[in-house]
Amino acid sequence: MKTVAQRIVEWLESMGTEVVFGIPGVHTIELYRALPGSRIRHVTARHEAGAGFMADGYTRVSGRFGVALVITGPGVTNILTPMAQARADSVPMLVISGVNARPTLGKGLGHLHELPDQLALTRTLGPAFHLETPQALPEILAEAGRALTQGRGGPVHLQIPLDLMASPAPDLLAAPDCQNTDEPNLADAKLILSRARKPVILAGGGCRRAEAELRALAERLQAPVVQTTNARGLMHGHPLTVPASPSLEPIRDLIRDSDAIVVAGSELGLTDFDMYADDGMPDLSAMIRIDVCATQLSRHPAAVSLLGDVRHLLPRLAEKEASAPLGHERAASARDKARAALPLEVREDVDLLRSLTTARPGALFVGDSTQIIYAGNLYHDHDRPGGWFNAATGYGALGYATGAAVGAALAAPNTPVMCLIGDGGLMFAPGEVLTAVEEGLDITFLVFNNRGFGEIASAMREAGVQVLGCSPLPPIFEDFARSCGLPFMRCLKGDLANVVTGRRGPSMIEVELPTV
Repeated sequence: MKTVAQRIVEWLESMGTEVVFGIPGVHTIELYRALPGSRIRHVTARHEAGAGFMADGYTRVSGRFGVALVITGPGVTNILTPMAQARADSVPMLVISGVNARPTLGKGLGHLHELPDQLALTRTLGPAFHLETPQALPEILAEAGRALTQGRGGPVHLQIPLDLMASPAPDLLAAPDCQNTDEPNLADAKLILSRARKPVILAGGGCRRAEAELRALAERLQAPVVQTTNARGLMHGHPLTVPASPSLEPIRDLIRDSDAIVVAGSELGLTDFDMYADDGMPDLSAMIRIDVCATQLSRHPAAVSLLGDVRHLLPRLAEKEASAPLGHERAASARDKARAALPLEVREDVDLLRSLTTARPGALFVGDSTQIIYAGNLYHDHDRPGGWFNAATGYGALGYATGAAVGAALAAPNTPVMCLIGDGGLMFAPGEVLTAVEEGLDITFLVFNNRGFGEIASAMREAGVQVLGCSPLPPIFEDFARSCGLPFMRCLKGDLANVVTGRRGPSMIEVELPTV
């Protein structure tokens, strides 16, 4: 009979897992004994947070849940931040960890990596499973599979006691079926849309793999499509696309002026709809809302709530051509007014992003919390569905981009990846740059160096607070890149698009900015 660790690897293979991210340790040796001979590739992170962010980036690009292997104790606490980011952005991610032997748990005996209650930490972020007996493994894996593949995505934790890792375990259960939802009543939604003369669609991250369905509905309704951050790249260049944040007043005016609102796959989070915290979010109570999560649907009142996958429901909302006037003019006006509403320095960054997209067509842009990313989240028409994502919304974790870029590159090996990160953010997770070098990944690390935390310094000044703690000494990035074996260049922002053109393989470009 196979061991618990071998059954877990067998289950991962059955779920389509091709790569796992992790750092081996004494508490996960049996998992690493089981990996050789499987079809699963292991990629070594330099920090458990990096492994979690790699799994996150891999999920967003591949559409399959990413997997991270970590030790008990510090491995789990280190990966809590990536788990929280995944929860905020509805990203399925499986964390498999060890935990101390069952007879020692909760007794405070001073064992290596001991925590009072490890599972209690991760249970606040999503489903968390503890294996108490080997016989329970098949059902626990089945439950974990359902949590990872059905409903709203997010992190799932599975912890295996040390004394069970090598224990014999029974055969697995069949893989979980795809989610089946009850057929919703669409009559009310269809009636609202049939009468609409000025409809609008708000598309969230749940639409990332439903571009064809979204475009077809928009064209039938003649509805402008506003994309939140995690939906950017959908309907690139389409006359109905509005790639601007609902936090901008012209976009709010578009929503207010509409007589029918479809919200598809968005949690209506404040970092998308009210990032300035000015309480100016339009009233959406008359909306038609689609989401895979019943809990999400219950959080905001709606005229019609539809539980299910947007890919299934969008085509059924409007089965006839609309009689509404062309929405192209409304979309164009909203785009123009939104861009004009941006501060000058933000417009300059938006123009730079457009130049970078032209220089590296079809590239994945993976971002950290840095000023150019904030600009793009306000306004950027990316040219690849699912090709623009970052940690500057939701949980807002610094150090996200290096690991997420690695995961993204492994999920799409023939696609260039642009990792946009500030000098401060890079210092949260510099080690994952070496993973990119080790794996030979086509990632260009764009380090925007203002020698500090520029966004925070600006916020302090605006609040009338003396700027303090915002100028940490950065490394000499040329020396850092050389020590990692990375080709390196330094340039000004205005030259960046020319510098990135035609680059292949891992490299680093330092973009010199005014000092904080």
